[in-house]
Amino acid sequence: MRDKQQIRNVFMPLPPGVIRDSIVSFLSTECSDASIADITSAVRSRVGEVSGSSVRSYLSLNSPDVFERTGRGRYRLLSPESTQKQGKLKILAPETIARVGNATLYNADCFDWLDDQPQNSIHAVVTDPPYGLIEYSKKETEKLRSGKGGVWRIPPSFDGHQRAPLPRFTILNDEDRRELSVFFHRLGTALARVAVPGANILVASNPLLSHIVAGAMAQSGLEIRGYISRQVMTMRGGDRPKNAHEEFDDVSVMPRSQWEPWVMLRKPLDGRVQDNLRRWGTGGFKRISEDRPFGDLIRSHPTPALEKKIAPHPSLKPQAFMRHLVRAVLPLGEGVVLDPFMGGGSTLAAANVVGYQSVGIELDKNFFEMAKTSVEQLTNVVVRESP
Repeated sequence: MRDKQQIRNVFMPLPPGVIRDSIVSFLSTECSDASIADITSAVRSRVGEVSGSSVRSYLSLNSPDVFERTGRGRYRLLSPESTQKQGKLKILAPETIARVGNATLYNADCFDWLDDQPQNSIHAVVTDPPYGLIEYSKKETEKLRSGKGGVWRIPPSFDGHQRAPLPRFTILNDEDRRELSVFFHRLGTALARVAVPGANILVASNPLLSHIVAGAMAQSGLEIRGYISRQVMTMRGGDRPKNAHEEFDDVSVMPRSQWEPWVMLRKPLDGRVQDNLRRWGTGGFKRISEDRPFGDLIRSHPTPALEKKIAPHPSLKPQAFMRHLVRAVLPLGEGVVLDPFMGGGSTLAAANVVGYQSVGIELDKNFFEMAKTSVEQLTNVVVRESP
């Protein structure tokens, strides 16, 4: 078995950008310059224990583009106008960054954030994007929050239980689908740059749109590795023809959906699998046990009411499923897991439980604020036995 110290030397101690963003956050509040010791202390107060050499390296590598050395062991932040004019850094305000356990949360546009990250710095991606893009536009999320529905279908109540709104994927037209393809091609291109060779990229989808997601992301240079099937009964499908349900009472327009596809992609390997594992720590899935490999059919259940109460996000996935999935994506159990569409924070909470470093990006300010509290609470949720 590979020596653990060798593995640690491959991976960064914190997700990419965390130290730099903490330095920027601290220096942006300073009127002048600060010593390396003061900067290091400020970074530690934000993200936990880090080595002084890491701080010095970030300062040195990003000078004079972002930081200016004012004297021996002293630095200051260049003006935002200067750094942005050079296109070197998009400075985030302190309130747009949070740290919960091993997770770092950003309130930002994921494409902007990805553009600002170094190549080969993320070891796995697990995400549930807005694959019905219309649903997560500002106009439609405002309708959802006000209870007016918009393109969110309000299903009927059964047995006295209130049903959560569901996205109506079937209303997408040809232009919407073309825009969806462009969106996922752009996402695949951005992820292919920051992901290390052999990185697993798992993207939640649905049976109506998974072919668009897979095709667009494969065209960006990622390899399609198949699909993971989350076996779960949903509220989609099974309905009789609209406004003709009595005439055709024995017809369902679509089958009742009982599975959710996750598109499984991988950044091309650097050599053989064994070479990639030795160099990058990626290139496969972590086995469930010595005699049981990770499988592509995962029995699941709808998200429990307790978890939805903690994080009332319309696409929240259950922790039992997410912990099973997230654990598997890092074959050697070390690295950084990215969720560029963090939502309620279920991926980050799962990463905290299994002991992985993670980064979550969320554009919507309300969802970001939700995740700042829900990640810790979801981390502490006790679930029944994993799938």
